[in-house]
Formats: sequence, structure tokens, C-alpha cells
Amino acid sequence: MIDFRYHLVSIVAVFLALAIGIVLGSTELQGTTLDALRALNTSLTNKLNAADAQRNSYAQQAGASDTFLKTAEPKLLGAMLTGDRIVLVTEPGSPSSVVNGVKLAAALAGATVTGTVALQPKFNDLSGATQASLSAINAQQASATGTPLSTATASQTGYQQNAAQLIGTAILNTTADQTGLTVPAAQLLLQAYAQGGFLSDSGAPWNRATLAVIVAPGSTPADGANDPANQVLLAVAQEFAATSAATLVAGSVAGTSPAGSAISVLRNSSVAGKVSSVDNADTTLGQISAMWAFATQLAGGKPNSYGVLGASAVSPAVPLPVPSVTPSVTSTPTQAATGEAKTTVGKK
Repeated sequence: MIDFRYHLVSIVAVFLALAIGIVLGSTELQGTTLDALRALNTSLTNKLNAADAQRNSYAQQAGASDTFLKTAEPKLLGAMLTGDRIVLVTEPGSPSSVVNGVKLAAALAGATVTGTVALQPKFNDLSGATQASLSAINAQQASATGTPLSTATASQTGYQQNAAQLIGTAILNTTADQTGLTVPAAQLLLQAYAQGGFLSDSGAPWNRATLAVIVAPGSTPADGANDPANQVLLAVAQEFAATSAATLVAGSVAGTSPAGSAISVLRNSSVAGKVSSVDNADTTLGQISAMWAFATQLAGGKPNSYGVLGASAVSPAVPLPVPSVTPSVTSTPTQAATGEAKTTVGKK
């Protein structure tokens, strides 16, 4: 039978073994263990320093490129959209860096920004009470302007699509000479939606433009791809594409990189074939690309996706001006002797 003395000896043996292990670990094995840890720490530190140096190098290169583009931007955009009008439509949470950058690029391209229509969070609300309010305003304005409402593509966002159609008639034309709503009628239409809490406006967006820039939110909606904000943006973009000469959706790099962002959802939808998109419009490169995208479409090109995050191209391939051809007169020694000169055409 195992007695108390056996238990006592066993317990003492266990603690003695632990003590021996601790002593051995802190003396004989200490040097080897610490040397290994020091070597690992040195290796990780070196890798971190190398990564920091590489990051700083990339940042310097990016900074130099952006400085060059800012200097070259007036030349790259000069007179490209002279006489054209652009209206800005901002989603809730649109980055000011994109809005201000697009305005600057438009001015350098010779275009006029008529104004801004800022959609409010209520416009993206799909609850029953809000939908009923929006439906009532749609019906009222459709009757007042004599606009037959189009069939909704998605029942969930049908009222937003109809609202976008009506708002489009107030701020957009497909051609510069199109006869649309009178200025007072367009102002009353926008006022109706503003009073309902669905939008606000600044400038004179009722002086209808032919080009529209929709500025996407600067962050990803809570519910990702299926968030109402994303689905409403698709409805708005589709309607504006139908009532303009060209529509473009502009976003920031930070707002596009997460999965489920507005631009990533747009690019994976059928609406992508109707509007262009730029995912880095918070940079000089993206702002230039936005204006080039408009110029490309006005010249007969198709909408496309541009930028650095899953886009089809970094920027549109906009051709440079063709050098002028002027006649120049040259003579060979034989011609000089005979008094005859031959005219050749050369590029200057």
C-alpha cells in the first residue's frame, strides 16, 4: 500500500527535477538560447530596416512623380474640354480631396463646373417611410415636368432610380444644344428634393452640363457589396449615363481598396459598361485620367475603368496633338545649277 512517505518523496522528486531544470536552463543552456534569440532579433531588425528603406524610396519616387504631374497638368489638360460643362454629384462621405481635385482638373481642361448636387444619407435609406416620401416627390415632379418615369431595373432601388432620372433632367443634357427644362422648372425640381431632405445643391447645377462626375464615398459601407448605398449608386449612375454625354464615377484609393467598396461593386455590375470609373481621383494622376476619360468618350470612345485597383488601364490612351505639316523648300546641287527648285513637304 502506498503510504504518505511515498507521496512526500514523489513530490520532493518533482520539485527537485524542476529546480535542476531551472538551474540548467539559466546556466549551461543560457548562452546558446540567448545567442539564438539575439541572432533572430538582429535578423528581424535588419529586415525591418530594409523594408523601411524600400518604403521610403517608393514614397520619394511617388512624390517626385506627383510633383512632375502637378507641373505638367496644365499642359496635359490644356483646352481638352474647352466649352464643356461638368456637374458634380457627391455621395454621402465623399472625400474633399476628390471633389477639389476634379474641380481643379476641370478648370485646367477648360471646362466649366456648373455646380454640385450633394446626395444626403436619406437618399440611400430604403425604409418604408422614406421610400413613400421619395415616391410622392417623384410622382409630383414627373407630372410637373411631363417626364414619363422609366421602369426600375431593381425593385429595391426603384424610387431612387426614378429620382435620379428626374434630377438628371434638371442638371444634365446629352448634347449642348438640347432643349431641356427651363431654369425655373429645374430649380423647383431640385428644391422639392432638397426640402424632402434628399439632397442639397450649390453653385448653379440647373445650368445643365453634358458631363457628370459622381464622387463615391471615401469608405466602404457597413454591409459591403449589398449595402443600400452601393445599390443606390448603381441606380444613379445608370440614369445619369442615359441623360448625359458621359458620366464618370470617381473615388479615392483608400475608399476603393477594401472589398465591397462602391467602385469595386460598380466595376462588377452591368452599369460598368455605361460609365467610366477612376479609383485614384484623389491623386493628380487620377484627376488627369478623369478628364482624359471624358475626352475619350466625347471622341467616340467607350467607357472604361482607370486607376490602380483592379482597373482595366492606368489611364486612357489620349493621343497627343498631331504636329502641323508645313511646306519647306529645299534644293539639290543639280537644281541649284539649273535654277530649278523642288518643293518637299516636311514636318515642323
